Amino acid sequence: MNTLEYITKILEDREDMLINTSNKIWKYAELSYQEFNSQALLCEVLKEEGFDVEVGVAQMPTAFVASFGEGGPVFGFLGEYDALDTLSQEAGITIRKPLEEGGAGHGCGHNVLGVGSLGAAIACKEYLKKNNLEGTVKYFGCPAEEGAGSKQFMARAGVFEGVDFVYTWHPSDINNVQSDSTVAIMGANFSFKGITSHAGSTPHLGRSALDSAELMSVGVNYLREHIIDQARIHYAYSDVGGTAPNVVQDRAKVKYEVRAPKVKQVNELFERVVNVAKGAALMTGTVMDYEITMAFSDYIPNKALAEIGDEALKEVGPPRWDDEDYFLAKSYLTSFNEDTQELAREKIELRYGEDKVEEIFGKPLDPIIHSFDKNNKSYQSGSTDVGDVGYTVPTLNFQVATACIGNVGHTWQMTGQAGSRIATKGMFIAAKAMALAAIKTFERPDVIVKAKEIVAKQNGGVYNCPLPDSVTPPIGKY
Repeated sequence: MNTLEYITKILEDREDMLINTSNKIWKYAELSYQEFNSQALLCEVLKEEGFDVEVGVAQMPTAFVASFGEGGPVFGFLGEYDALDTLSQEAGITIRKPLEEGGAGHGCGHNVLGVGSLGAAIACKEYLKKNNLEGTVKYFGCPAEEGAGSKQFMARAGVFEGVDFVYTWHPSDINNVQSDSTVAIMGANFSFKGITSHAGSTPHLGRSALDSAELMSVGVNYLREHIIDQARIHYAYSDVGGTAPNVVQDRAKVKYEVRAPKVKQVNELFERVVNVAKGAALMTGTVMDYEITMAFSDYIPNKALAEIGDEALKEVGPPRWDDEDYFLAKSYLTSFNEDTQELAREKIELRYGEDKVEEIFGKPLDPIIHSFDKNNKSYQSGSTDVGDVGYTVPTLNFQVATACIGNVGHTWQMTGQAGSRIATKGMFIAAKAMALAAIKTFERPDVIVKAKEIVAKQNGGVYNCPLPDSVTPPIGKY
């Protein structure tokens, strides 16, 4: 029995347990920093598998680290298990049908993400036991990736110190080792304080905090023309100062997030947004204050690990889709609007060629493994706190198909697919690929050395958290 066959057997022996765990987390659908049921379930499974578990790491009650073994190499897997607000949806149903109106749902597939990494950790633990090898497997339970994040706080607290390499994955519509980077991000709450007054009889005595927030939005909108193409600025009001139009609002709060390819660019852009907020307060005679609540570093694939990961994923192969899977995927794809379907056709043409568009559109599940592109310099416009792990320890992210080609994340369609047989099949492929890659890396100390050299060049020899030391996990604030 070769290594992949052994990993497959370990996972098959636990197939029902892993599927049930994923399904339960999917049903829990807990928001950032509130993932107590999901955490408890994962910790229970890990303890039963012989892992030692430490909960509440880095000042976050729903963060944890599970460890098995002793000595080195020390390698880890990242687990996420938080959901998204308002995306409740029945599993496998291709029309909008929330389980709970306005409720949360796994619109990014973190239920299978966390359990796929769990399966990989268990397989590697069994491999060490079977071969009586020295080494340590760690599963990092990481909450709130959809909120203010956790991994940057964990990195700053030294949770990843002594770890030699880390593998993780993310649900996707493609099977590959991710070769493009993700952008850095910083978020903050901007609060304005004014003076109430009667808006009809004595408006001149009032100072509107809501006007300040609105003027900030206007100023930022003008700023958008003068930033780099890869940058993004997002906002949402969290407090508009009440609902009475005849009262001058004395308070308002708005959340802003800025993104750019590098942390330095994010810091520069954020300062420009702060200056706009100061100008808005000056114009309205109000007082402005802001609190940084989150920041992620950019994720850069570790090319030394990527060579091993690419080899492992190709050895595992793509999910084995059947007609029922294809029918479900096509039903989800056609539930999106025409513009999204057209973008899916463009994606298919780019990936598979013009002659394959109709064939793949009819069966929109990725049927192959795509090679890692070592020359890729592009960035995804999204952000993840996995980037901060990569600035601390060699880290690599797999992408495995758990949804139809052209799927849009953070939608009810993604929630429905995340609880379906499509996502389950992808989850087991990810678990096998990560476990196999970890074992291959474990057996290649030269690769570990090279991977660490890449990180040292990337971070200058030490991890610098993009958050000020004064910023703690914004539990209940974000």
